[in-house]
Amino acid sequence: MQLTTPYEYRPLERTTRPIGRHYVVDTKRPLPSVTTILDKTSDKSFLEEWRNNVGHEEAERITNESANIGNTLHDNLEQHILHGSPPKGNLLTKLLTKLVIDKGLSNVDEVWGTEVPLYMPDLWAGTTDLVGIHDGTDAIMDFKNSRKDKKREWVEDYFLQLTAYGEAHNNMFGTNIKKGVVMMGCHSGKYLEFIIEGDEYDKYADMWYERVYKFYEMHGI
Repeated sequence: MQLTTPYEYRPLERTTRPIGRHYVVDTKRPLPSVTTILDKTSDKSFLEEWRNNVGHEEAERITNESANIGNTLHDNLEQHILHGSPPKGNLLTKLLTKLVIDKGLSNVDEVWGTEVPLYMPDLWAGTTDLVGIHDGTDAIMDFKNSRKDKKREWVEDYFLQLTAYGEAHNNMFGTNIKKGVVMMGCHSGKYLEFIIEGDEYDKYADMWYERVYKFYEMHGI
């Protein structure tokens, strides 16, 4: 895995507004984050059903635990890519890190940047986990962890997230990224990888723009 710097990635300032996380960019107003747009335009009925089934206190515990694991996993992978650092955290987090390194990052030929800030003028902004070349093709890559093994039809919002970053990168740097890769370490010890490219990438890009327009209509922005 080769580290290169073909593009200049500049940091963006984060800010919190009543409707969620935003980023301050060189536009007239802060832009909503990709995750904020997805959150505000998602059907959350299944989440409410899950919370009712397991109990709100247990649901809160699981949510916080997953978030902590995810944050440590992302930090471990970033430090591994940049410095070759060993993973930190508990045994599960170290296992998840090793899964993604051995079975996911092993297919990455070139890294252009990690935790890369990107934005589409006047529409959205966010930070993607990894940009570079995956198995010979320019790609946006994202790291995930999951308590349960996921099926492909359950992760469509992840695909929308990838296309959001891909479209922003293409607009900012004149690239033609049409591939997104989700690298997922599951608590079962299984590694899952989901890839969209070509026509499927275009389909999810169209779906992403629909979600963006829905977000702005909902909030009258």
